[in-house]
Amino acid sequence: MTRRCRGDRGVVGGVEVLPFGVLVFVAGSLLVANAWAVVDAKLAVTSAAREAVRAYVEAPDAGTAAATADDAARSALAGHGRDPARLGLTLDGGFGRCVPVVAVATYDVPAVSLPFVGGFGPALTVRAEHRELVDPFRAGLGGEADCG
Repeated sequence: MTRRCRGDRGVVGGVEVLPFGVLVFVAGSLLVANAWAVVDAKLAVTSAAREAVRAYVEAPDAGTAAATADDAARSALAGHGRDPARLGLTLDGGFGRCVPVVAVATYDVPAVSLPFVGGFGPALTVRAEHRELVDPFRAGLGGEADCG
């Protein structure tokens, strides 16, 4: 004869832990999603800095180099699904043979970002830097090709 438990005699305490477990799961998922948002922003900002420097050193002349670099960086950031208006870009260097050019791109990521709601909280600044030399054998530039 099989004996079945009836009533509350067989119930062990711990049912109240289930909502706590769900809360821990939701908080952990939110933490992972926000960490991924920072990693994704870092990838986008790295791409923006790289494209800015490439556009700068390949520009036809010094007058259009900075504008071309800015457009390339914002386009790269938009390609990653980010808001180009929130990009901070600084270019350091000149426009001549063997001159190093450095692009520093920054982007603010909200501390907490929720899908369909947006982000809030103090922003985390993601920063990326890329450096290149202007081609020493490029036509149309004065000076010697001495990158030594």
